[in-house]
Parts: sequence; C-alpha cells; structure tokens
Amino acid sequence: MSIKDSASPFYEVIEGKKVRCTLCAHRCVISDNSKGICKVRQNKEGAIYTLNKNFFVALNIDPIEKKPLFHFLPGSRSFSIATEGCNFRCLFCQNYDISQIGEREIRGKFVPSEKVVELAIENNCQTISYTYTEPTIFFETAYEVGVLARAMGLKNVFVTNGYLTKESAEKTKNFLDAANVDLKSFSDDTYKKYCGATLKGVLEGIDNLLEAGILLEITTLIIPEMNDSEDELRNIAKFIASRSKDIPWHISRFFPNYKMEDRNPTSLKSLNLAETIGKEEGLNYIYKGNVWGEGEYTFCPSCKKLLIQREGFEILKNVVNNGICPHCGEKIYGFFG
Repeated sequence: MSIKDSASPFYEVIEGKKVRCTLCAHRCVISDNSKGICKVRQNKEGAIYTLNKNFFVALNIDPIEKKPLFHFLPGSRSFSIATEGCNFRCLFCQNYDISQIGEREIRGKFVPSEKVVELAIENNCQTISYTYTEPTIFFETAYEVGVLARAMGLKNVFVTNGYLTKESAEKTKNFLDAANVDLKSFSDDTYKKYCGATLKGVLEGIDNLLEAGILLEITTLIIPEMNDSEDELRNIAKFIASRSKDIPWHISRFFPNYKMEDRNPTSLKSLNLAETIGKEEGLNYIYKGNVWGEGEYTFCPSCKKLLIQREGFEILKNVVNNGICPHCGEKIYGFFG
C-alpha cells in the first residue's frame, strides 16, 4: 500500500470480503479490490481504505464570503483545502478537473494535518474550509485536520453537496462549525439525471447536519430548463423555511460549463423570481450569487435596516454587534465572532 492508502472506520462488513461504505448516502456496496462511486475509497481484503488522505490539490486563502458563507465570521479569511474525487457526477461541475477523476491516478501534494493547521494560522485565517471538491469523500482528512484546528482555536467549514449519512454527520460534532450545502434541485429525477444522486439523500443530509448542530447556509445554482421553474423554486424555498426561515438562501447565477455548455446563462429575471418566491415563503436572508454588486447586503429581518454591506467578497460595512442588530435588538442568525 502507498502513502495515500489509509484505513477508514466508515464501513460495515456485509459478507466475506464485501463491505458497505457508510460515509455518504450512496452507501456503496464494494467488492474486494473495487472502488466506490467516489473513486477514492477502495475495498482491500474486506476493509475500506481512503486513497487520497492528505493529498491536496488545493491549499488556498479565500474570503469566507467565497464559500459562500455570509453569516459566519463575515470579512474573515479561510484556509481552503481539497483532495481529488467526488461522489456526485454533476454535468455542470465547476471543478470537474479535480472532482471527476475516473480510474486515473490520484494527484496531489502530501501535507501532514499538523502542517495544514500551521499554514492556516500563519496566514491569519480564522477558519479552515473543506471545499472545491466534496469534503465527505475526504472525511478522514477533514476530521483529522478539523480536530487539530479546533484545538488551536480555529473554526471549520464544509462546502458540501449534503450527501452525508447520519453516521458521518454525527462525527462532524467533533470539529465542524458551519456548512454551505448545495441544494441543486427539488426533483429526484433531476438529481438522478444531472448529478447521479437522489434528492432524498440530500434532504436527509441537511437534516443530519442540522441535528448535529451545524450552522447552515444553502446555495441553489439556478440553471435554465433544469431547476428554474416557479414550482421548483417554491418547493426549495418551502423546504428551507420548514427547517428555519433564518437559514440564508444563496440563489446563484449559472454560466455554461463542463457538459452543459449548450445552456444559456441564468437570466436576472430568474434570479429575481427566486428572490420574490423566497420572500413570499418567509425566508429572512436571500442573496444573489455571480451577479456583481446586487443582492449581497444583509438586512435586519425585523427593522429592515442595513447591517452588512458587501461588494463582491469585500465587506464595506458591518454593524452587527455580537450577533445583535444595533437598531432594534433583533438576534441575527449566524456566528459573528
């Protein structure tokens, strides 16, 4: 076995050397010497090994707003890391070159978990973000880094497709503080056709994270002729509101990419429709993504006064005081340090 091979605790033996992975909602049944859907977890003689542990393809410094997280330490820097692989097959993936690896050799630079935390601190980052690809499939790395980071006073963030099982979400209690979940659609057929996943698995994953006490924000990339109908947008907004009307909803503009270059960019009309629907369903915080200078401000849901003014990823004004609106005393959803 190579340095990339690391035993995983997230599996159960079915029979003989056949095992079931318990990290994500696919719950892949994997025969000996075979890999799961993510292509980075392999059954070796009746035990699962993660093939990408601590082999990073990204070690970057980002504004936390880029995740996007608007209600978690706004204006701070986040040390953003990723390994290769993904458990989804999204036809519109923005990072397909590192997420869709097939059977090729896993790339990356080996960096010990202690060094990752050290780099985050050296670069004045308040958080470590597990992002760009799907953090669930490099969970052992995230867990090890995250526990060390928490011990050093750093916070931890997932940018995730939400396909975590109850077992893995339970483990996030030991290190994870916040997550932005992509809710890509409210149609099971759409998830199966465009992502190779199920809506049920994502909705359960969102509930699993909420039950684990993780602060959530949700993003929907609005794609023409895929998820931009009024009914679908309303179903997404209704679901979010049913969990909490305070969960921020980022409605993001799509640009042609990967295997969906034949689609048009999302119209501003579609974004405005989603915003209107979100407000009608009672959501308190709605933001527009991939549209410069529009729909980025945070307003108090009670007195409606401006609290946080943004331009792109830059904070121009922030008057939230210990999570409280200074104008009316309303508690503002999030963690503001």
